[in-house]
Amino acid sequence: MSHHPIDAALPQHVETALTTYLASRRASGEAMDPSFASAVDALSDFVLGGGKRIRPTYAWWGWRAAGGDPDGELADEVLTAVSSLELIQACALIHDDLMDASSVRRGKPTVHIAFGARHREQGWLGSSERFGMSAAVLIGDVALAWADDMLFAAGLPPEVLRRMSEPWRDMRTEMLAGQYLDVLTQARGDSSADAALRIDRLKTAAYTVERPLHMGAAMAGGSPELIDGLRAFGADIGVAFQLRDDLLGVFGDPEVTGKPAGDDLAEGKRTLLVALGMQFGADILDIALGKPDLDLDTVEEVRRTLVKVGAVDAVEERIEELTKSALAALDAAPVAEPAAARLAGLAISSTRRTF
Repeated sequence: MSHHPIDAALPQHVETALTTYLASRRASGEAMDPSFASAVDALSDFVLGGGKRIRPTYAWWGWRAAGGDPDGELADEVLTAVSSLELIQACALIHDDLMDASSVRRGKPTVHIAFGARHREQGWLGSSERFGMSAAVLIGDVALAWADDMLFAAGLPPEVLRRMSEPWRDMRTEMLAGQYLDVLTQARGDSSADAALRIDRLKTAAYTVERPLHMGAAMAGGSPELIDGLRAFGADIGVAFQLRDDLLGVFGDPEVTGKPAGDDLAEGKRTLLVALGMQFGADILDIALGKPDLDLDTVEEVRRTLVKVGAVDAVEERIEELTKSALAALDAAPVAEPAAARLAGLAISSTRRTF
């Protein structure tokens, strides 16, 4: 295992890159209008107020897997480039919370709720709820635009930018396609396992693990064989990661997850866990799913039933299978050390959430 200082303290380096970039953009926002600067502050607080920096971590190790040198002249530029992924993540989460009508994220009010409260406190005109929603859409858009700006201002040579532009382009569209499918699936009431896995593949796996790895390896000029192996690994680990998240969404401790108990159930999320629960005869889901005022007793009953009918075991089994196939793909790819060992470790921690 590597002990290079950047490898060992990667999240802190990402934090520094984001703090520096957001501060520079805040200054230009202030020059446009002080009111806009306060909206930028909300984005900065959101980005810097938590998160495990999983996407930049995978992108950095994709770069290392293709021979990227942390002592080389491009290391700082690559760090800045991979850190921009956190702004894409911020856009996804801010908009996701709005679409899901979530009121809490990381133990704090979500952006649309916070701006609605600001509107109410100030006694401004019109609907507080609508103002909060509008602000969240725009702040998420700012995050997406700035992700692009941060990447292209990172100082990477033109040929490096050209190599990674394909995964960058595809990743953003896949994320939005997955988000749309998620909304559509809930509207249609499609509770099939296939639909749940398709959303997991596009909405989570592609932009959480697969494309960040692809992007990192492309920046270092990785071979097609390496990139294919990393993408196969990333696709499986990304789905397993989401399946673990789905289990945490129902069984997780609010103190740890930062979200209310049973939040996913109240939102009516059509996860693989829910799909299998319905398939295995957990009729309680008909009552609980999509019920905004879900009480803890019902959440407890859903939990007991999902365990009893075997849905939880089936999801755990799927996580295990995906982790095995991912590690096999990693093993078969020409991955430079120490990245092979580090990625294998990340696969385990991402799917067990010891990350």
